[in-house]
Amino acid sequence: MSNTIALYPLSNFTFSTKEAQPEEDPSVSARLQRLQNNYEDFGMRRTVEGILLVHDHGHPHVLMLQIANAFFKLPGDYLRPGEDESNGLKSRLNEKLAPLDSKGAGGDWEIGDCLAQWWRPNFETFMYPFIPAHITKPKECKKLFLVQMPEKKVLAVPKNMKLLAIPVFELYDNAAR
Repeated sequence: MSNTIALYPLSNFTFSTKEAQPEEDPSVSARLQRLQNNYEDFGMRRTVEGILLVHDHGHPHVLMLQIANAFFKLPGDYLRPGEDESNGLKSRLNEKLAPLDSKGAGGDWEIGDCLAQWWRPNFETFMYPFIPAHITKPKECKKLFLVQMPEKKVLAVPKNMKLLAIPVFELYDNAAR
């Protein structure tokens, strides 16, 4: 069984801007407090993020959002209770990256395999690729899905963010990104 991932040149994609999408929390501690409040109301948070691959200068690149010139993240967000992972990720990608005038045109997001699953055992910043043995009720499960990009697409980036193509080789052991 062999799946092929089609990588298209970064130059195939058109980038525009749209209204700013402010972060929900002003600080990491505020985000963790909101996680705790939501956990008490809804249980474990489920988060989905998309790995969007392109190529540039002969190397694969991951499209990542840069927030406040310092923090990098994959596009995606948490799911509502009972929401399907694939449809939820498509919806989050549309919220973050679809042009405003594309009434439902975000249907060309092709959600692929789950490439990673990370667990947050407590209300702290650390996440692990496994549930530690002593944890019976993790606080968050984050899944990273491969998103097969179409050959051409218009991506609208919120004004308070940048969408950068980061070479895969720069991601390894680079906590700054």
